Amino acid sequence: MSASNTPVFGITGWKNSGKTTLVVRLVEEFTARGFRVSTVKHAHHAFDIDREGTDSHRHRSAGASEVALVSGRRWALMHELRDDDEPALAEILARLSPCDLVLIEGYKREAHAKIEARRAEARQQTPLAPDDPHILAVANDRRQPAESLPQFDLDDISAIADFIAAHCGLMQPWKVRDAIV
Repeated sequence: MSASNTPVFGITGWKNSGKTTLVVRLVEEFTARGFRVSTVKHAHHAFDIDREGTDSHRHRSAGASEVALVSGRRWALMHELRDDDEPALAEILARLSPCDLVLIEGYKREAHAKIEARRAEARQQTPLAPDDPHILAVANDRRQPAESLPQFDLDDISAIADFIAAHCGLMQPWKVRDAIV
């Protein structure tokens, strides 16, 4: 759970295992069901959402520790770590606005409930689940008879979403409203 008690559920797996596609499809599924969803993606490499030459990039290059970009359609806050350590997942979760569910991509070693994505095209094939008690199920592109955890086809988004919703105790938003009346 995050600091605000929002349910958190992760999608983990090796590079090219289908994590991003699965998260995107789950966000689409949950938002179609009426839930407000936020995501956190862990990147293992240097990344930048800004471009050299933009005003915000110039602000950061000048030494600003945080730069907020704001428009009538969206806003973003960029925080420069400089020589600081990467923040813990809990710190990032605490910064998110209220929502119904946070889906986390990556963060293999964190202690939140997860589904492991597996694909034949992934570079690494060693299952993560045997060494991580927080992995509750596997979503894969081929059935694995020796797997003891519940298995889902990577394309069975509805069933995976049902599994996550049940684990997180999510009720359909309209059912919550009906229960309050």
